[in-house]
Amino acid sequence: MTGNDRISALEQQLQQLTHEMGIMQDAHEVRCLMHKHGYYIDKCLYDEALALLDDNCEFHFLGGIFRGKASVQRLYYGRFRKNFVGDVNGPVYGFLLDHPMMQDVVDVAPDRKTAQVRLRGIIMAGRHESAGGQQLQWWEGCLAENECVKDGGVWKIKVMNYRPVWHADYETGWAHTRPHWISFYTDTFPQNPTGPDELEDPVPPLWPDTDVFPFHYPHPVTGKYWAK
Repeated sequence: MTGNDRISALEQQLQQLTHEMGIMQDAHEVRCLMHKHGYYIDKCLYDEALALLDDNCEFHFLGGIFRGKASVQRLYYGRFRKNFVGDVNGPVYGFLLDHPMMQDVVDVAPDRKTAQVRLRGIIMAGRHESAGGQQLQWWEGCLAENECVKDGGVWKIKVMNYRPVWHADYETGWAHTRPHWISFYTDTFPQNPTGPDELEDPVPPLWPDTDVFPFHYPHPVTGKYWAK
């Protein structure tokens, strides 16, 4: 091997290592993006959470699909903020909405322009008896299959596919959750002023119904994608 050949090989190796380091940095940024969104939602900071979404984002929630940031505002402001914290941006006395996220799997595309993320969340929520209003405390388990996009060098959330898989009243637990405890969307906007742009078909199952929320990644050994 000539000196020029060795230099060429080292340059290719350096280019490959630089790309791989870039992928790792992107994965770190995407993981932090998702967790930061969660921290804002914990404290009902819906302005801050919404700012992390791409303008052409898509949000799947309770059998509905919200398309675009303006539509997601109906969900964040019209449903969550109004019902949870009286239409203010931020926490209020006596309302709990903590949902730690875990088991995140982040896969960045080779071109480093998009990434896919799978997450699990466990939600502990409710209103303290001294806060007035409806006294309700509940558990919620969820999975998410999300997509992020790099916009001008900044990662944003492109698709939030949030799927609650079980709910439970705190006192009685998930073994006693009545079917359809949480209602899915049946009407779209504008019939429902805070509703989605379209309904999902088929409707996702909810505990005690179960299924497998499809994985965005292939099996790491067999290379096959899971299918029913």
